[in-house]
Amino acid sequence: MKLKKEEREYMVDQVKEYFELERGEVIGDLAAEQWVHKLAEEMGPFFYNKGVADARQMVEQKVMNVDEDLRSLERPAGKPKRR
Repeated sequence: MKLKKEEREYMVDQVKEYFELERGEVIGDLAAEQWVHKLAEEMGPFFYNKGVADARQMVEQKVMNVDEDLRSLERPAGKPKRR
């Protein structure tokens, strides 16, 4: 996974802050970068797949709405009634 420099730096800072505030441990940039890499590698696919599933659900809902809208435009057709 390719991250922008600013995104990677933000994640590294967040990991360092978490370790310091929650665990009372101070870790360096390299250790935090390794954590970010490991998390992205191991857990990233779960988040990615969830995003794809959410997008699929949204698209299916939009398609259903379009289908309903198109059906509402249909006009009755067939043989005219004789009087």
